[in-house]
Amino acid sequence: MNVPKDLRYTKEHEWIRVRGNEAEVGITDFAQGELGDVIFVELPAPGTKVGAMKPFGTIDAVKTVSDLFAPVAGEVIAVNDALKDQPVLVNQSPYEKGWMVRLRLDDPGDAAKLLGPDDYEKLLGAHA
Repeated sequence: MNVPKDLRYTKEHEWIRVRGNEAEVGITDFAQGELGDVIFVELPAPGTKVGAMKPFGTIDAVKTVSDLFAPVAGEVIAVNDALKDQPVLVNQSPYEKGWMVRLRLDDPGDAAKLLGPDDYEKLLGAHA
């Protein structure tokens, strides 16, 4: 299971990569594996405000449809348009090419309240 050390995580299996007052958000390697092949990702338009741990979109996979939750509050400033034509990028590269939205954070310190990589790995151990 791939759990990059430079990210923060949610119990719902989203990740966040903070860079200053902006951050990329996606789903974890564990989440994409549980979902199976991703066939469609519905993302919000840039300019959309999202709340911490509130749904911001959906992901359709062969096994299920799931909500996507924003790890922190902020404004969507970019979406990964490549996912429209290649949703499989979420499966192939969940932490790089499969990112979903870029946020301008309401409070960059909020990410520190999320799970660190070690705590996330412990959460995954509970799923084993």
